[in-house]
Amino acid sequence: MEKSKNRPVPGNTAQVGKLVDSVDYRKGSVVSKTLIDKKTGTVTLFAFDAGQGLSEHVAPFDALASLLDGEAEITISGKPFHLGEGEMIIMPANKPHTLKAIKKFKMMLVMIRS
Repeated sequence: MEKSKNRPVPGNTAQVGKLVDSVDYRKGSVVSKTLIDKKTGTVTLFAFDAGQGLSEHVAPFDALASLLDGEAEITISGKPFHLGEGEMIIMPANKPHTLKAIKKFKMMLVMIRS
């Protein structure tokens, strides 16, 4: 079986690839790439360089963050959580949260609007 490199599947709109390879790190930056954007929800990939983060904010819907690579500290309502590769966390709706790269990290964020 041939290994895939984010290539379209013939005959439909399906894509095959590795999530971790679908977004690249950029020095001193946070990079995002939206994979799915529908009325019902979004799937977005992020790559955070070491020391980068997102300031405190709230979202009106629950979100699932899954780390694909690296290490992050995600703080929800003042409580810090240290996550590593392969770990996930659910960030509840309307709760303030921040993200910070302990080491550079990549994550998939899934938000379902309902």
